[in-house]
Amino acid sequence: RVRCPLVDPARFSVRSRHPSVLVVVLSAAGIAVSLMQTLIVPVIPELPRMLSVGAADASWAITATLLTAAVATPVFGRFGDMYGPRRMLIVSALGLTAGSLVCALSSTLVPFVLGRGLQGLGMAIIPLGIAVLRAAMPPERVGSATGTMSSSLGVGGALGLPLSAIIAQHYHWHALFWLATGLGVTALVLFVTLVPAVPPVSTGRFDPLGTVLLAAGLVLLLLPISKGAVWGWTDRLTLSLLAASLVTFGLFAAWQLAIPSPIVDLRTTLRAPVLLTNLSSICMGFSLFALSLIAPQILELPAATGYGLGQSLTSTGLWLAPGGLAMMMCASASAV
Repeated sequence: RVRCPLVDPARFSVRSRHPSVLVVVLSAAGIAVSLMQTLIVPVIPELPRMLSVGAADASWAITATLLTAAVATPVFGRFGDMYGPRRMLIVSALGLTAGSLVCALSSTLVPFVLGRGLQGLGMAIIPLGIAVLRAAMPPERVGSATGTMSSSLGVGGALGLPLSAIIAQHYHWHALFWLATGLGVTALVLFVTLVPAVPPVSTGRFDPLGTVLLAAGLVLLLLPISKGAVWGWTDRLTLSLLAASLVTFGLFAAWQLAIPSPIVDLRTTLRAPVLLTNLSSICMGFSLFALSLIAPQILELPAATGYGLGQSLTSTGLWLAPGGLAMMMCASASAV
C-alpha cells in the first residue's frame, strides 16, 4: 500500500534555508485562499440582481466553488504525492488566478460560475502548504508552523468580510475579483521563488475512475440540494438525483476499497479517531457555511420584510468578522 506523505513526513526531508520566511509565505497564501471564499459573502443577497438571474441559479456561484474544492483537494493531494506539492501549489495558484480574472470580466451567470469553480482549485493550497511545512521545517517547529497556517483561514475570514463589504459598497463589485486576481498572482510568484521543491514520495498510479465517480456523486448531490426549493423536494427529478448520488458514492467507496492506490484512503478514514474527527468537521462545516449564507441575507434585507435588519454591506461585514477572529485565535492556540 502506498503511504501518504501528509501523515508520514519522516520519509523525506527538505530543510528550508529560511523556515520563518516559508511559514510567512504559505500562511499569506492561506489568507488569500480564505479571502477568496469570504469576498462574496456580503454580496450574496445582491447576486441575483448582479447576474440578472433567480436566487436558485445565483446560488451556483457558491456551490461551484465548494464542488470544485471538494474534488480538487484529494486529487491535488494525490498529485502532490506523485509529482511534489510545490508543483501542485503552482497549479492551484494558476487556477485561482484564472478564476478570479474570469469573474472580474464577467457579468452573466455562466462565465461567473465557471470562474468561481476555478477559484475552488485554490482550496488545495492549504493541505499542500501543510505538506511542504512538514517536509521543510525542523521537527520542533512543525506543530507551530502547521497551527499558524491553519489559523490563516480565520485571518482571511476576519479580513475578508469587512474588506469585501467596504469595496462592494463604495466601488463596483468587479473590484472584489480584481483584488482576488492580484492576490493570486502574488501567491504564484511567491510559490515559484520561495517555496522549496519537495520530491515526490509515491510510486502509485493516479485513479481517474475514482476521481470521476467522486465528482459525479457530488454533482448529483448538490444539484437537487440547490434546486430542490424550485423543483420541489418530493419531485421525481429531485428524488432521482439524490438516489443516483447515493448509488454513485456506493460505487466510489467500493472502488476505493478495491484498488491499491485510491484517491481517498477509506480504510484510514473509517478508523474511529479519523472518522469521528471528520464527522465533527462536517457538522461544524455545515453550520459555518449555513451561517455564512443565511446571516448576510437576514442582516441586509429591509426591515419592512418583517425579518430583515436593514444593515449596510459594511455593517454586515463587521457583524460577521468576529467569527473569523475567533477561528484565528482557536487555530493558533490548538498548536500549543
